[in-house]
Amino acid sequence: MMIPFDPTTMPRLDAEAVRTSKLSGVPSDHMFISEYAHGEWRKSRIQGYRPIPISPFAIGMQYAQSVFEGMKAYRYHDGRIAIFRIDRHAARFNRSLERMCMPAVPEELFREALVQLVSVDHAWVPEGPDSTLYVRPYMFASEEHVGLQPANEFLFMVLSAPFRPRFHKPIRVKVEREFVRAAPGGVGYAKCAGNYAAAMYPTQLAKEEGFDQLVWTDALTHSRVEESGAMNVMFVIDGALVTPPLSDTILDGVTRESLLILAREAGIRVEERDVTVEELRSGIPGGQVTEAFGAGTAAIVAPIRTISIDGVDYNLPDPQDNHHHSIMLRLKQLLHEIRFGLVEDRHQWMTIVEPRA
Repeated sequence: MMIPFDPTTMPRLDAEAVRTSKLSGVPSDHMFISEYAHGEWRKSRIQGYRPIPISPFAIGMQYAQSVFEGMKAYRYHDGRIAIFRIDRHAARFNRSLERMCMPAVPEELFREALVQLVSVDHAWVPEGPDSTLYVRPYMFASEEHVGLQPANEFLFMVLSAPFRPRFHKPIRVKVEREFVRAAPGGVGYAKCAGNYAAAMYPTQLAKEEGFDQLVWTDALTHSRVEESGAMNVMFVIDGALVTPPLSDTILDGVTRESLLILAREAGIRVEERDVTVEELRSGIPGGQVTEAFGAGTAAIVAPIRTISIDGVDYNLPDPQDNHHHSIMLRLKQLLHEIRFGLVEDRHQWMTIVEPRA
């Protein structure tokens, strides 16, 4: 499908700032928008980036009926542009929508919205390896209604902006034993806005204590590790790559799955199992736990240097001190090579985008 395109009359592109990665977090010139009403998607278009009219009583604003994804477009060394794992993000997006009583977005519409928006704003994609174009598909209830009920009208939008990695050095995290990110039977596995809003207060408290992020534990006992901030969390324990198993309280991360696939192909032993706080408490000083890191779209791989448990800091080795044997750095490099087109894309994870004049 060819999506109607209404070019902006006020382009803001600073090509040199994009090229030198000095421009980060600034919305690109255009956005995609599609409306859902009367059981169908309609009025899909790409237009100039600008505010949109919305009722103050829109259900999405009042009751957080809102879901989003986080994705990236990469510029290859030869100048071509590619988006990472569109189909996998589309599937997760629709699972989240189902949980939030929202209509599915057809995969073709999802794909073409991303591809054609990036095609239009191709000049906004910076050169790697430390910068990318962040792409944000999201959907919210736009129907005006006074009272709690699932909406019948929605807006599906895609935005983009040049992006630089969030974490530039190994991070310090705190194991959270009081606040809860997600409970069994809830929406922890859905990428919905409310999950992130609820995490802000405890995360802010942790940052005031000098931590970069939290390590969330299970809601019932606070004894099992679940996630780290907005990332899945992984460990190297006794030479194996270990990560908590997916459940209704853990987000099914696309980066998480990609790293597990690459690890198995590289002959690294992979264990998806419970990781307890006590295992970390004893295993870090005992030498069984040698690496810890977050995995997600924003950070890709964020090495964890310090894990604080009940007020006591447990320090992990700096992976750069032994980078030839670091599993996390090896996996990060493997994924980097695929995303920037440096090796054959055997899994067909990358979708090439042709620039649109």
